[in-house]
Amino acid sequence: MKLSAKARYAVRILLDLAIHDEHGPVRTADISERTGVSVRFIEQILKPLKKANLVQSTRGAAGGYVLSEKPEDISLARIIRIIEGNLCLTQCCENPKTCHRSETCRSHRAWIRVTQVMEAELEGITIRDLQDDEILNHSHGCAC
Repeated sequence: MKLSAKARYAVRILLDLAIHDEHGPVRTADISERTGVSVRFIEQILKPLKKANLVQSTRGAAGGYVLSEKPEDISLARIIRIIEGNLCLTQCCENPKTCHRSETCRSHRAWIRVTQVMEAELEGITIRDLQDDEILNHSHGCAC
């Protein structure tokens, strides 16, 4: 399973806001410069984050975006759900009725278990953890 660029960039954008919003709203141009994500894509990503009340926007010359919640209250799982819709590895994990074998399928139970473990891990990592670089202290190594 691979996360979409949109989900990865959403995390990157929220982290940038957490790091830089102490002086007020952060402009999308500044986020773009620091993250390497185009302003246009940032604006697309910010729409669902704003709708989910993770960010607020201010218009005008001093306008931009700020987090609506504390970084420690924003988990990676929540961000991914907002952008991707769910964290399920397979369709049958999300809705067992999509597969007529769900009730007897041994692999179905494995996909559910793996999904639950992954979801728990992503719930346990917050924007604050990334901001404080705490995730590196708990890393098991990743070739991401």
